Amino acid sequence: MEGVTAVLLLAWTLISPSSSGKAWPTHTVCRGGNLEVFYQSCDPLQDFGFSVDQCSKHLKSNLNIKLGFILREDIKELFLDIALFTKGSSILNFSYPICEEDLPKFSFCGRRKGEHIYYAGPINNPGLEILEGEYQVLLELYNENRATVACANATVICS
Repeated sequence: MEGVTAVLLLAWTLISPSSSGKAWPTHTVCRGGNLEVFYQSCDPLQDFGFSVDQCSKHLKSNLNIKLGFILREDIKELFLDIALFTKGSSILNFSYPICEEDLPKFSFCGRRKGEHIYYAGPINNPGLEILEGEYQVLLELYNENRATVACANATVICS
């Protein structure tokens, strides 16, 4: 079974949009409540799935998400960088440790290359209101060696 998985993964890599010069598809995270959020993977080798349980410009402090992908790198430590832009100007840069070697916050911390990551549950964030406008968000997950685990270019439109 492991050999079949490796062959399927190799075949997917060879026929994936990145190897034919095309971009990954744009995915809709949510649409409604005066808010629209969509993203596209910026990792040339893999796409991933992400969704939220709420689509409102008033974000509650405990937001439920779903995230899934296959690891291309070990994650002894995992970090998230977020860069927020509007009208071409940077308005926020934020870094957050998700998995630290001595303080794993999630069950997937410590997973190895080739394993699946699937997380469905809450994330703690400060409850906030998204102001009207269009925002570009660059999200990058990377490990302790600064190797990209996943990344996305997202667009947030709030009216």
